[in-house]
Amino acid sequence: MPATLSDPILLVEDDAAIATVIIAALEDEGFAIAHCSSIAARDKQLAGRRFAVMLTDVILEDGDGLASLSAVRDRAPDMPVIVLSAQNTLDTAVRASESDAFEYFPKPFDLDELVHAVRQAAGARAPAADEPGNALAGGEGEKMPLVGRSPAMQGVYRMITRVLRNDLTVLVTGESGTGKELVAEAIHELGNRRTGPFVAVNTAAIPADLVESELFGHEKGAFTGAIAQAIGKFEQANGGTLFLDEIGDMPAEAQTRLLRALQSGRIRRVGGRQEIAVNVRIIAATNRDLTPMIATGTFREDLFYRLNVVPIVLPPLRERREDIAALVQHFLVLAAEDGLPRRILTPDAVERLEQRTWRGNVRELRNVVYRLALMAREERIDADSVNDIIGPENAPAVLPQADGQGGFGAALAGWLTEENPPPGALYHRALAAFEKPLIEYALGRTGGNQLRAAQLLGINRNTLRKRIGELGLEPERFTTS
Repeated sequence: MPATLSDPILLVEDDAAIATVIIAALEDEGFAIAHCSSIAARDKQLAGRRFAVMLTDVILEDGDGLASLSAVRDRAPDMPVIVLSAQNTLDTAVRASESDAFEYFPKPFDLDELVHAVRQAAGARAPAADEPGNALAGGEGEKMPLVGRSPAMQGVYRMITRVLRNDLTVLVTGESGTGKELVAEAIHELGNRRTGPFVAVNTAAIPADLVESELFGHEKGAFTGAIAQAIGKFEQANGGTLFLDEIGDMPAEAQTRLLRALQSGRIRRVGGRQEIAVNVRIIAATNRDLTPMIATGTFREDLFYRLNVVPIVLPPLRERREDIAALVQHFLVLAAEDGLPRRILTPDAVERLEQRTWRGNVRELRNVVYRLALMAREERIDADSVNDIIGPENAPAVLPQADGQGGFGAALAGWLTEENPPPGALYHRALAAFEKPLIEYALGRTGGNQLRAAQLLGINRNTLRKRIGELGLEPERFTTS
């Protein structure tokens, strides 16, 4: 007999503090809670009663709560399962998805979001255990293409897992160097098209008059220089994934033909008359803001909506500094595999890297690590060696407040009169100085509500909380009575 909405929630969590918080929040919502801290106790609970939803940690005192979910499915095939984990890797998110988990929450999680998910799960039926999915071989964790366990990356991982079992079009946005192609590769390699080809094309690197030929192919004699028939990227990717990088730089004529291909699933080679059916998944990426381009007519609005079915936003490295240590270690391993000397960075050297601004994001960090591996004279690289090889980065100055007469522009003009400013640091010094008053403004506008302030600023809520702490701000002083 299946569980009903009146049945209790089963919480499997061996961290007493976390369990207490979850239980209190769910009881406030009117749920009855049964709590245990081990797989053995979980199975005993499931054998004796029905539950509306189960919440489970991954690492429990007597085993892996995620790996043992098959036993749960045997006892309660219709019970939704919500997975909680401090192992905040893409591998864990994918494992949760492959286990047919209703939802996955990396720790630390937003308690309101968790309660909302439990309410949804209590009224929903979990997917059947035999529903087709993608098996992920054991030991693949270290092979995941994306590195980082920061809160900023958890939303990325969760979005990736949600598109693995479908062919929805994905638009990946983010600054240059954040790893947009790695996201596309992860979706392909972990998804249901992994046996097909993955074809990547950088539309910004192709001459404008050759974009259509590159994408759709051409027939012999279609234009000057077309001495033979050529198969385009769409046909090359048939049965797999086509990754269109820098989509914002695509010429208008090619945008029109791309839209037609996405709508019909058919393409026509340049100079050809026959339409060719293609079966490809499209993942597009751009580091440009397409909204103003739509307003000026340089990017088609209908194409944007066709591409932006599932948006994935990659955070810049400055919003995930806690991932830098793991990224450094990852790149040191890659550097050694590429034939460079094996190096170790001391904690103070990693801290020095964490303090830098990283305009080039993860790509710049990778290049710096390779340079350190090549140039360092000692096996252990310390902070002084980092400074010697890549140079110090000047600390940001404090921007003076406007006097109320000339406004912010006058204050900025006064600040920029410094004699002999350090080269290469002005842009980032200005941004760093502007950050504190900007966050204060957002908190003031939202009455101290951090969620609304983060939405106003357009940044991750966890990133805002972290910066509030680092800047020494007190959100409660903005709270309105």
